[in-house]
Amino acid sequence: MIKVENLTRKFAGVIAVDRACFEVARGDIVGILGPNGAGKTTTLRILSGYLAPTSGEVSIDGLTLGEHSLEIRRRLGYLPEHVPLYPEMRVREYLKFRARLKGVPRSRIRSRLTAVTELCDLQEVAGRIIGQLSQGNRQRVGLADALIHEPQLLILDEPTIGLDPNQIRSIRQTIRNLAGRYTVVLSTHFLAEAEMVCRRVLIMHRGRIVAADTPDQLARLAAGNLCLTLEINAAPDRAETELRALPGIYEVDGGPCRPASGSAGWFVYNLKCAMEPDHRPAIFELIRRQGWLLREMHSERKNLEDVFAALTTAGEEDK
Repeated sequence: MIKVENLTRKFAGVIAVDRACFEVARGDIVGILGPNGAGKTTTLRILSGYLAPTSGEVSIDGLTLGEHSLEIRRRLGYLPEHVPLYPEMRVREYLKFRARLKGVPRSRIRSRLTAVTELCDLQEVAGRIIGQLSQGNRQRVGLADALIHEPQLLILDEPTIGLDPNQIRSIRQTIRNLAGRYTVVLSTHFLAEAEMVCRRVLIMHRGRIVAADTPDQLARLAAGNLCLTLEINAAPDRAETELRALPGIYEVDGGPCRPASGSAGWFVYNLKCAMEPDHRPAIFELIRRQGWLLREMHSERKNLEDVFAALTTAGEEDK
């Protein structure tokens, strides 16, 4: 659906996007992650036709942005970071107005209003004045506006910014419901949002794309060592010695449990070990053989937050 090659955008000599290259498959949901100033919004504005690139090629649905800008804009819906709405209009009136501006045939306006109102969960506020709506509902109106003309591509810039936790969950579920029917590209700096909503993630840093893959694969590739946490009832010196002797265990950090009812004799150990093979069967067998008691054992892999921090802070400590 989208193909970007060597995309560059400069502002007064400052490089906002630096030779970015990526592709987005039809029907996919792709998130662009990055710290403030990484180039996320600039990239989305170029994709939406709002900004022209300094250099590079962008094609959407087989059409090049430079030659077919108007036709591309007809095929996409854009939700900017700050949604521009007419606060004095009622929701249904506004969406009907926007449908006519976007060229929706008169015979289809009513059905499109019904469809986007249901999809964006606006049935209860469809007759209300936009200026009297909560921030979450205004965000939904902006999303309905972006969908009213049945675009093939949906571009969302920070779609949950400024919302409360319940509103964020609701908007995220709405975006997930779009999967397959629309191609969605969204920017966010909420890592949990990218993990829960997006099938693929692009991480930007200083205008460059420094990683691109599924959230799980990015975490797996950057994981390195695995951390296992054990809670066992055993003599601490003996347990630490035996655990260190197991193959593939690099480090054992032990200490007493937090005071709790019935916790006498229980200790927590954090083990750093190789990712492969799975060390849990060997650890369980050691505990069984020694006659110790096991209350908890769980593993902690690096997540997208760890990957993001590693990729976007590299070299910062040297400044």
